[in-house]
Amino acid sequence: SYFFFLPMYCFEICILVPWDQNGIQNTPTAIDCDTKGSDVLGEKLVALCPADCLLQQLTVFGTGVYASVSSICGAAIHHGVITDEGGTVLLTKVSGRDNYHSTNANGIISKHLSSWSSSFTVASREAITQISWPSIIATEHPSKLERTAVVADGTSNCKVDIAFLLDGSYNIGQRRFNLQKNFLVKVTALLRVGSEGPQVGFIQARYSEEPKIELYLNNFTQPKEIMFALREMNFRGGHSNIGKALKNTVQNFFSMNNGARKGFPRIAVIFIDGWPSDDMEEAAVLARESGINVFVITVSKPIAEEKGMVRDLAFAEKAACKNNSFFTYQIPSWFTTNKFVKPLVQKLCTPDQLLCSKTCYNSVNIGFLIDGSSSVGDNNFRLMLKFISSVGRAYEISDLGSKIGIVQFTYDQKMEVDFTDYTTKDEAMSAIRNVPYMSGGTATGDAINYAVKNLFGPVMQGPNKNFLVVITDGQSYDDVRDPAAAAQKAGITMYAFGVAWAPQEDLKAMASEPKNSHNFFTREFNGLEQLVPDLVQGICKDFMEAQ
Repeated sequence: SYFFFLPMYCFEICILVPWDQNGIQNTPTAIDCDTKGSDVLGEKLVALCPADCLLQQLTVFGTGVYASVSSICGAAIHHGVITDEGGTVLLTKVSGRDNYHSTNANGIISKHLSSWSSSFTVASREAITQISWPSIIATEHPSKLERTAVVADGTSNCKVDIAFLLDGSYNIGQRRFNLQKNFLVKVTALLRVGSEGPQVGFIQARYSEEPKIELYLNNFTQPKEIMFALREMNFRGGHSNIGKALKNTVQNFFSMNNGARKGFPRIAVIFIDGWPSDDMEEAAVLARESGINVFVITVSKPIAEEKGMVRDLAFAEKAACKNNSFFTYQIPSWFTTNKFVKPLVQKLCTPDQLLCSKTCYNSVNIGFLIDGSSSVGDNNFRLMLKFISSVGRAYEISDLGSKIGIVQFTYDQKMEVDFTDYTTKDEAMSAIRNVPYMSGGTATGDAINYAVKNLFGPVMQGPNKNFLVVITDGQSYDDVRDPAAAAQKAGITMYAFGVAWAPQEDLKAMASEPKNSHNFFTREFNGLEQLVPDLVQGICKDFMEAQ
């Protein structure tokens, strides 16, 4: 049979290129002091931390096991793996936890966090030499594959819903179509498909007729069943109408009735042999707006003589979720696909990189209305900006993702950071650090009206959910109730943070319902930093409830 070439498959994908024969990463990866665990692609990393990290503001959540939003180097210093002189550390990703405990160790006070979706541990250089990667074991019998496959990358915790769009055109032909199916068998085996982990379905793109949905997400949940279904899939031929197939996938495939799960990232992986016969751009825009992460896998690119037949040579970049090389993949030939199985699965199981998924981390606009009155002072004003930066680092800020904005107010208002001022997280963080202190009076009500009109007005009809966070240290000279009510009526969820002399009645008047979870108070400005997890978790809770 052409279909099950599993012994060859296991031999090739079990080779871990970045590691030598002793299980040691050939070259440690140099990272910055503030590199987070969530920035790492893959399940393990040998990282090289620089010296003098303690001189920076390091964010660390937990003790022993650290939330993925923690600084890797900060966690390593806190755990005693390295000192402030820097050094090599082994990071291992683990599942999310409840109750990350705060402790003071080695010059770093880690923070408490009630829960987070993913974590990591750190170990010393000595532990690196003892790494033993589990291997993938398989037999020639597909009925045994499910219980014998052990995933080297820990993808059993990969919770995603995936639609594979197969190329069923005359471009690919019967033989390569069979190789395409064989490639997907290997991907399915490595993913360890199941109801608690990744789910997969298949759509075949074909000529002028409607695309054929071959398998929905909930048709089968066992790898062996999916493999048999793939084997029975017939080659249909015709033109490569990938755009039409993608549009159909967006509109009809990812429904709750068809097995799509609430809160799980949704992925469409498109295979194209040669080039598409129709336009993909309109369908890709629809996919992005629907929160679907589109990956484009091209095989056997068109040769020079064929390029005149391609509608748009940049079709892959335009169709992918984001043109950043993560969502596009070039495979030279269907006869050399084995070595591409594991890298593709790693990408599909990296939720931090799935920028088109609609989550509370990449689909929110968070506006900060900050008190610049004379009672605050420059030092405390810097602590407010530090609080905003800490909140911002939890989000996937990009041109397609979440946005951070700042309006400073006294008697007047000033747009310090607009939602459209930047397209990357680094740009946003730099803009926040450079906000100058105004000094003056306190007119919070007028400031809310200004923020609703000028900060949120241009994005009000966009796909992101809107939040306004008010930070003040005193009594407003004007009414805050009517402006806050108008903001909430416009669809903006409001949080109120009071410091020092801020009256409770103003905070409650501004906060959305339920009031007790949308307003906070601290005696000192340095207490704001401890409230970062409360705000991040609160926004996530509001986002999920709205969904």
